[in-house]
Amino acid sequence: MNGPDVIIIGAMKSATSTLAAQLGAQSGVFLTNPKEPNYFSDDDIYAKGAAWYGGLFAQAHADDIRVEASTHYTKLPTYPATVARLKATGLTPKLIYITRDPVARLISHYIHEWTQGVMTCSLEEALERHPELVDYSLYGKQMTPWVAAFGADAILRLTMEEMMEDPHSVLARVGDFIGRKDLAWRDDLGRMNVSSERIKRFPMHGLLFDNPVAQTLRRTLVPKALRDRLKAKRQMPVRPELSASARAALETVFAADAKVLNDHFAQDSGLNPAKSKDTA
Repeated sequence: MNGPDVIIIGAMKSATSTLAAQLGAQSGVFLTNPKEPNYFSDDDIYAKGAAWYGGLFAQAHADDIRVEASTHYTKLPTYPATVARLKATGLTPKLIYITRDPVARLISHYIHEWTQGVMTCSLEEALERHPELVDYSLYGKQMTPWVAAFGADAILRLTMEEMMEDPHSVLARVGDFIGRKDLAWRDDLGRMNVSSERIKRFPMHGLLFDNPVAQTLRRTLVPKALRDRLKAKRQMPVRPELSASARAALETVFAADAKVLNDHFAQDSGLNPAKSKDTA
């Protein structure tokens, strides 16, 4: 099966898009389009078959390092078949797992879903209604089937915090892991997929707001004061915060899971447990 040499497997809202963009900008590295095919996780995409997935890499040169990045691959229990499907192919890609402070990731996840109109309630109410907010931050739980199937040595564990603090060193670690010593961080690319404005999207949002023609017409015909008022109605006014009790309860859960994660990577002494610098 034609497939990847490297897969960035998550975690969601942990700078996976930024790292994928950096790799895709390197000479001799081929990044799939779409960047995030979610082939092994999503049933409807998996049904497209191995030929479809292999075709994503058809334009790669023979000596390219082929990369894809799908955060759905570490979204248990939502996508339970991912690891078994990849294992069954016989492929043995190198795997990169990026995490961040689990509470910060959870909040950024909630903001993302709020902008998409998926979660319309408060953050703490969403914790009750949407257990995936916590599940996807249980990094030890997410890594358990991956380590069992491919071994800890096949997985490079990074944090978003260390990438923000010293991106050049992080990319050098990635290069060592994938067998490329010449990777160079592109400062001009910036961060990808950052929802700093926290603007709620809706059907036809891309056509009405992201389209250059629509942008020109809107700026020409609609007074700025009115545009600002309309934007404010779609904007999350302040970043949501957890109550002290809710945060304490979550930190107890995440501390227990962190032990599971560290046990999986007991030999990994290079991880920098930097404090969160959440900006989403």
